Amino acid sequence: MPFSWRHFFSSVPEKFHGLFEDDLPPWQILDHLKAFIRSNIRPNLPDSVRLGVPLDSPLVLLPGGWMDEGFETVCNDETKGKLQVWIEGEPVPNATLICAGAIFTDYRVQFGAGILVESGAMIKGPCIILDNVQIRQAAYVREDCLIGPEAVVGHATELKHSIFLSDAKAGHFAYVGDSILGNQVNLGAGTKLANLKFAPGTVKISGPDGEKLDTGRRKIGAILGDGVQTGCNSVTNPGVFLGQRSMVLPNSSVNPGYYPERTIIR
Repeated sequence: MPFSWRHFFSSVPEKFHGLFEDDLPPWQILDHLKAFIRSNIRPNLPDSVRLGVPLDSPLVLLPGGWMDEGFETVCNDETKGKLQVWIEGEPVPNATLICAGAIFTDYRVQFGAGILVESGAMIKGPCIILDNVQIRQAAYVREDCLIGPEAVVGHATELKHSIFLSDAKAGHFAYVGDSILGNQVNLGAGTKLANLKFAPGTVKISGPDGEKLDTGRRKIGAILGDGVQTGCNSVTNPGVFLGQRSMVLPNSSVNPGYYPERTIIR
């Protein structure tokens, strides 16, 4: 099999299928990301939002459309510490909640169901955010991001031109640039996926069979296969390709290149 995204990801969300096609190498997925988002996005941010200004009250998205009143936000023992939308004393499953204090700088944002955007998050767009995603306080989602279902963009985490597949999590103080996080990837606090090669020229790596592969990109972060875990304060250099279920231990620095599945990096 040619070196492709299939080395890293067992599945992709259905709405991403048009991007993950054939046997493209993973950096070509990133090459096509901007055009894919612009062709497929169905923005649904309400016109009432003032760009660049923190929301002064919460917004809720239900199947019938947006609401800015007639609901309450509840967070207590009954909700097990989770912020929920309630109407007439009952929780509303799959309601998307954007808290007061969130900031948008572009109307080109597509929200699914059951999403939580906490106060202080900034979303630039264009971006597509699928169901049940959490975007936590002080997160910074920059342009051209695809965020798959059940994903977490955590406190003080920055995303730029990147893809989160299902249940990928960057929970605390992470930087994710020009990268793809596979299904059930978990980044430990402070993980940085560096994406800019200092020296001139494009990022080149050795593939699974030792062949030399040129990504054609000077900016490329990390491709993390399904189930990869990184420890706190770990750093990947531009052009890291980690196979499925690999582990990066805390405070480690990962050199560019391809790593087969179940690699442990100390």
